[in-house]
Amino acid sequence: MNSDELVLRRAVDSDAADVADVWLRSFAAALPTVRRAHTDQEVRDWFSYVVVPKYETWVATAEDRVVGLLVLDGEELEQLYLDPSWRGRGLGDRFVALAKQQRPGGLKLWTFQVNEPAQRFYERHGFTEAERTDGRNNEEREPDVRYVWQPQA
Repeated sequence: MNSDELVLRRAVDSDAADVADVWLRSFAAALPTVRRAHTDQEVRDWFSYVVVPKYETWVATAEDRVVGLLVLDGEELEQLYLDPSWRGRGLGDRFVALAKQQRPGGLKLWTFQVNEPAQRFYERHGFTEAERTDGRNNEEREPDVRYVWQPQA
């Protein structure tokens, strides 16, 4: 399947379970050494009752199946997760372009220090490192990195 068959659209309530499943698969594949702070059911409830109804949540679908998610909250790029089978196929690039379109004034995000592929990805898209922490301020207690993107003046 090529990327032209992907549809990026706003999530609806009925997407929440599929969005949570993509998040769970992606987190397990990309961050195997990071301790998850919540059970699978807590993650599913969080997407159903908090993320999809309250935040600007986007999904990528292919053949009517959710294969990626993007969550924006103000200037925060809160979540960008892809089904592991969709990594390296340009979907992340499309989500970042969408995020920049939706937030032309700039974006901020956190990623874990152990997630070097994510750091390279965001740097390739013009994000710059602003801060590193020891993880005391996140639920996983995992050292993280703050990135910012500002449009060119």
